[in-house]
Amino acid sequence: MTAARAAADILHRAPGHRPRVGIVLGSGLGGIADRIAGSVAIPYGELPGFPVPSVSGHAGRLVVGTLGGVEVACMQGRVHAYEGNGFDALKTAVRSLKLAGCDTLVLTAAAGSLRLEVGPGRLMAISDHLNLLGSNPLTGPNDEAFGERFPSMTDAWDPELRALLKEVAADRGIDLAEGVYAAYPGPSFETPAEVRMMRLLGADAVGMSTVPECIVARHCGLRVVGCAVVTNLGVGLGDGPVDHHQTLTAASAAAADLERLLVGFLERLHQKDGSRS
Repeated sequence: MTAARAAADILHRAPGHRPRVGIVLGSGLGGIADRIAGSVAIPYGELPGFPVPSVSGHAGRLVVGTLGGVEVACMQGRVHAYEGNGFDALKTAVRSLKLAGCDTLVLTAAAGSLRLEVGPGRLMAISDHLNLLGSNPLTGPNDEAFGERFPSMTDAWDPELRALLKEVAADRGIDLAEGVYAAYPGPSFETPAEVRMMRLLGADAVGMSTVPECIVARHCGLRVVGCAVVTNLGVGLGDGPVDHHQTLTAASAAAADLERLLVGFLERLHQKDGSRS
């Protein structure tokens, strides 16, 4: 099993570490991995079956260490459906984090806001999702070793963990919105008509990732919490064109707030663990 070999390699390459929380950093957010203490960085290309990103803003390495007092395995970059390589590598990466010891997955992403009152630079806790990719990472034979054929997506984005995220944001003065994330196939940006459609369907933000990781994570029993960094208003809602350079620039500018939020979230998890021991 490729995921088992990757998990064994992770633990071998990072002796003394047993990650409890997996983190996936989206476009322009990879600098957060630099805060991880006692870190061991492993290029994706050196882990069996791991994805190798082809998009700028995604470093393509796994950083294992401690953040906020919690042992983490941080994916510094991800692959997307539009890169054309299917979901096998994504499944291997998420499942290897589970096998390496993680019980929670934190997903981050750059996204366009579909709400005028939630503009660039804001953070949005993900409460639910719309899978508009036209595909599902669990398509094909089911691997019973990880989960059942028809996993439930009710509360896929863990309400308890999201409440903790909101609690930390309030304590630290971080302006955290909340909403539904729509996964759009890309790589072209959405048309104004598609933005209007997604708003009618109940989406609050749109991006080209994140939902596949959530589906795979829930299938194998990981709890999931997510936060989108708003980099722009959806096409047709704001002034000027939308491009990837703008996405990276805006994500980098908001990364400080996301870092404070994630570190505080992990510290609060660490405190809760201590109170149970």
